[in-house]
Formats: sequence, structure tokens, C-alpha cells
Amino acid sequence: MYHHRLIISYKGTKYFGWQDLGRDEQKPTIESTIHQILKKICKYQKFTISVASRTDAGVHAQGQVIKLTISREIKSEKLLLGMNSLLPDDIRVLQCQSCDSEFNSNKDSISKEYHYYFCTDTIYNPAINDIVAHIPSNNKASTTGSLDIKLMREAIKLFIGEHDFYSFAKRDTNMSSTIRTILSCEILQDKSSIFDNKIYYLKIVGKGFLSHMVRYIAGALFALGRDQIKMSDISEALLNHKEEKISSKAKSKGLHLIKITY
Repeated sequence: MYHHRLIISYKGTKYFGWQDLGRDEQKPTIESTIHQILKKICKYQKFTISVASRTDAGVHAQGQVIKLTISREIKSEKLLLGMNSLLPDDIRVLQCQSCDSEFNSNKDSISKEYHYYFCTDTIYNPAINDIVAHIPSNNKASTTGSLDIKLMREAIKLFIGEHDFYSFAKRDTNMSSTIRTILSCEILQDKSSIFDNKIYYLKIVGKGFLSHMVRYIAGALFALGRDQIKMSDISEALLNHKEEKISSKAKSKGLHLIKITY
């Protein structure tokens, strides 16, 4: 068998997440799309795909990592070119190199970096509609007024370090522990935008994340910024298991998997 480590970028808008849903062809996923083109490249011989992070429906990635094990000998550069020639234009292989059979794309990772992008303008450019969440600074539909970025920046300090994130994740009975370590967390302004909109992003780096964890953290910060919850609510949720969430989770379209470090 031959082993390759790939870095994948994709726009998740049209896909029902990473994981292959089996025979449900009406719900395309990133994995099933890659699987279909690999059948042709590998001439229907045996291959396996293992992924570093199973992103949700609508979530994007700049630096997803997969390990591909195939029974045909194909040079990495030819595999990259072959896959990109068959993949749709919203999925691309950025890098491909041979790796050891022992490499584990998930367990060997040191840290994962996610960004959650959001626009605070009242009206924003429709060109960014499916990759940036719209969280207007002055929301006339809301009785709670403007979005307090300064307060949100204070609150993100609460998440840094080792905490039990049970209250900020999707329920998963198969998860042995809900304790995770956040290495850094900050809210920055994206000044590179060409769309004439005020765009911020929550940058969060951790050793690992629970299902929907980043989206629930972002949702809690938005609720805090709208004065719908207090900072003490976040502190209490980190200290105690809460079956009822303190806020809804943020929409998937603003979430981007940026980088995985090994």
C-alpha cells in the first residue's frame, strides 16, 4: 500500500459536511465527492481516506488534512494534478506528499486553528454571503442594540486554557471526555477585505475541538455582545454542565478550518 498526506481546501456551501453519508446521493459531502474521483484515479482498486477534522455542513476549509492510502503506486505530484483535474472547482488539493504508514491525520495533530468570520455592517456585499456570517453592529430588528466588540474581546479570555466544554458542544454519548484545551483566542479585524465591509473574525487555536464547539463559543460571544447574556453566564457554563445552552450556535457559513499543525 502507498500512503499520501494531502492538504485540502474547500468551500463547504453546497456540501453536507465532510463525512460520507453512504448511499444518500441527494446529500453530497466533501468525502463522498473525493471518494468518487479517487475510484477513477485508482481504477477501482482499494483505497482508504482518513481525515483530521470532520467539518459540519456549510463549513469551509483552507487547511484540511487527509491521509490517503492506495494500492496503486502513483507519484504525489501526479496524484495532485489528477485529483484537481476531476474535482469540482469548490474543492482543491493544495499539497500532496508521501508519508509513513503510521501517520494519523487526527491523533498526530498538535493544534487546530479555526476562524469564524462575521460582518458587522447593516448592509453587506452579497458576494460574501456564503462565507461570512452577517452580525450587524446596529441591528434594528433587535431590542438589545449594537454589538459590543470590546466586551466580546474581554470575554474570550474565559475560554483560554483547559476547560470542560460540555455546555458548548453538541451532545455526543460516544465522547469519553468533554475537556479540551484552548491555546489562544482573539477577535481581529480582517483588513484585507476588498468588499468594502467591516469584517471581523474570531481566531481560535486549540489542541482539539468537540462537535459544534467553535460555533457555540461564537454564538455565546454574539449573545454577550447583544447584551442577551452576561459574562457570568459564560463563566458558569464553563464550570457546570448545562443541558440548556446559554445561546444558539452561530451559523456554519462563517466557520473556516484554517490550519492543522503537526
